[in-house]
Amino acid sequence: MTQELLQEIGRDLVRVRPAPGSAWVAVRVSTTLLLALTALAVVGRLDLVAYASFGGFASVYGGPARFATRWRMQVSRGAWLTGAVLTGAVVATSDARTWLAPPVAAAWAVVGARVSTRRQWRPPGPLFLVFAAATSAGIPVTFTDLGPVAAAAATTAALAVVLGVVEVRVLGAEGPEPSTGPVEASWRAPVASGVAALAAGTVATASGLVHPSWAMVAAVVPFSTVPLRGQLVRGVHRVAGTAVGLLLAGLLLAAMPVPVWAMILVLTGLQAATELWVVRQYGVALVFITPLALALTVVAQPSPGPMAPLLVSRILETVLGVGIGLAVALLARPGPRPRPRRTRRSR
Repeated sequence: MTQELLQEIGRDLVRVRPAPGSAWVAVRVSTTLLLALTALAVVGRLDLVAYASFGGFASVYGGPARFATRWRMQVSRGAWLTGAVLTGAVVATSDARTWLAPPVAAAWAVVGARVSTRRQWRPPGPLFLVFAAATSAGIPVTFTDLGPVAAAAATTAALAVVLGVVEVRVLGAEGPEPSTGPVEASWRAPVASGVAALAAGTVATASGLVHPSWAMVAAVVPFSTVPLRGQLVRGVHRVAGTAVGLLLAGLLLAAMPVPVWAMILVLTGLQAATELWVVRQYGVALVFITPLALALTVVAQPSPGPMAPLLVSRILETVLGVGIGLAVALLARPGPRPRPRRTRRSR
């Protein structure tokens, strides 16, 4: 690694990028979560909060751009997310869920990375699909739970689509839909992301860590970008942001239990802060993502157990997943093209 590359990485680690329109994305995403959490609280099904939050990720796609047909993009992404949730939930009905989760998450990593590249998803990469499938696979359910699980994800995705349509109608469309047509793409990166997710999940499971899904999600983080510099920065941001975010998470979890309405407002605020920063500076966004993910875990489980092991597991699995993801990304990089052999005539 050259000194020039190290300097560029150092600058990228602290750079804050402009993010025009991110405020509207934050409003759209946090409002989706607020309404979904409120509805689940009213019907007494906060145990479905994780699945609902995954469906709500549909509101992220399309970013700040407002175009009349964005709802089609979000419907498609919502369907993919619901499929990932349902697949993971089916795995969670098995007593062997902990060992079945890594290959299922790996399959979603391959499919998500391939489709994302081919269809030019924004934001790119398989992270949301792996997050949904791996986490859902780790929450024990029965077959009778599959209906409510799928309904929670699909309904929240539909809510995200509706709010996106309202946003376009109220604020007005800005232009035509960006290109989403198929483009040529190699299988190298999708397969590599699947290998990373499988390896991270298997090692985390074998090590007895609390939530192997966190390692699997961290392992696919580098594959949301292509240049080596960007992959390294993404990985460092994931670890550093998680470490700082655990301090905030510790304070939040120490204050629990709190009234349901207070927790809903806190979660909504963390989601809004995440969307405000995720484009500007991924490391800062992780400061808010970390307590959000941990709080959702605790809210969804009536008896989550001691908090200290949960916090320790989060950072250990993040380091493990990022380390494996970066190693696989480096090994999967295409080598230099061989020089053409000179023929006798060319001499």
